[in-house]
Amino acid sequence: MKKIIKLLKLLKLPVMDGFQILITIQLVIFSVFMLLPIVYIFNHALKPYSELFIYPPNIFVRNPNSQNFNELFLVAASSAIPITRYLFNSVFISVGSVVGITFVSILCAYPISKHKFPGHKIVFSIIILTLMFAPEAVQIPRYLVVSKLGIMNTYFGHFLPLLAMPVSVFLMKQFIDQIPDELIQAAYLDGAKEFSVFLYIIVPNCMPAVATVAILAFQASWSNIETSTLFMQDDEMKNFAYFLSTLTNNLTNNVARQGAAAAAALIMFIPNLFIFLFFQGKMITTMAHSGIKGSEKSGKKSE
Repeated sequence: MKKIIKLLKLLKLPVMDGFQILITIQLVIFSVFMLLPIVYIFNHALKPYSELFIYPPNIFVRNPNSQNFNELFLVAASSAIPITRYLFNSVFISVGSVVGITFVSILCAYPISKHKFPGHKIVFSIIILTLMFAPEAVQIPRYLVVSKLGIMNTYFGHFLPLLAMPVSVFLMKQFIDQIPDELIQAAYLDGAKEFSVFLYIIVPNCMPAVATVAILAFQASWSNIETSTLFMQDDEMKNFAYFLSTLTNNLTNNVARQGAAAAAALIMFIPNLFIFLFFQGKMITTMAHSGIKGSEKSGKKSE
């Protein structure tokens, strides 16, 4: 332990006591353990067929090659619908969903947090209650709503089922709770209208929460195959995730196209990884703020 402290001093790093060093070592070990699935998915995509079915499976590839990606491109080239169409649909749907979910979530959270209209607690409780429903439990009602609205086989059929995201509303509401009411009142005294307060005060102060919601919304829309399966009849309207999910479907041989599936899994994972790395700082800020209000209230009650 003394040698570690001396090493920290030589490297001009903050000196920590024994307990802090022990916790840091444990966190490093846990971090390496948490990185193993990411390391595995990158290595798995580069494995030849001789390594894909080894038991027990290897984390690290021994003879990496691009055979799986070549197989994926051959399958995509033989598809009746160009793979670029699926990619365009996924990008368009993901961007539209991120914008729509973020806007709807903050627009819902703002009046619940700051205007406190009659029954706002009941409304918020109902929103939180919807987190208890499994996705399978709402598939039939969701299908009926989309069908009655006449948006089957359209991009709106992709967007609409994803707009209601209770987790996003919760995070936005908890973050908006931290904005002082005096700041909003000062804006009203200066003659600001309601929309101006929302646009120039609420939204800029909620950017960490907006970034967090953007991550969650992108992950939900990018890997979503429900809307393509239930609401889209034409293959031209289906997304890239649906196309990749069909690579190993209806095949009599369970070994066939497993390499292409491994490469497809990596391709689906990389955008999520980049989005998370880009916004992860703001996401940590949001998670920290989401619990502050509750702890303050419980502290006041205890006093």
